[in-house]
Amino acid sequence: MRYLLIMFAISLPFLANAQRNPELDDMKLKKKAVKQVVLDFFEGFHEGDTTKMKMVMHKDMIMQTIYKTKEGEDVLNQDDTSKFLNAIAGRPVGQRWNEQLLLFKIEVEDYMAHVWTPYEFYLNDQFSHCGVNSFQLFKDNGAWKIIYLVDTRRRAGCKD
Repeated sequence: MRYLLIMFAISLPFLANAQRNPELDDMKLKKKAVKQVVLDFFEGFHEGDTTKMKMVMHKDMIMQTIYKTKEGEDVLNQDDTSKFLNAIAGRPVGQRWNEQLLLFKIEVEDYMAHVWTPYEFYLNDQFSHCGVNSFQLFKDNGAWKIIYLVDTRRRAGCKD
């Protein structure tokens, strides 16, 4: 009996590995890589390091913002990526932009990925607004690149 218990204990790790799903493991790795791209983007954003941001941005990246005017009109605004990067690089010294990502929902299919990240934005530690980022990524010669970013912005209904 003792021999059987020892043999079972020794074989347990092998049995656990036999239960692994390589496709599931591969998807977890893909999602982790995609998430890292978004984290790198925001690391550069917070540091004011546009070079770091450009490393994960496709050269033809599209940026848009959706918001509601004071008059209640829904607006879709096309942003100029170069102006966005210039604003980050030209941010006054001492001014802190902190976009806190609250959740990651990630979907991956071959060479395309989608990341949904609700967020809260703070300017110099003061709450400014909240919303959702929607990233589309393309696997460009083995490296994930952000090709499209649209976000929403609102001040009401942010903090429950």
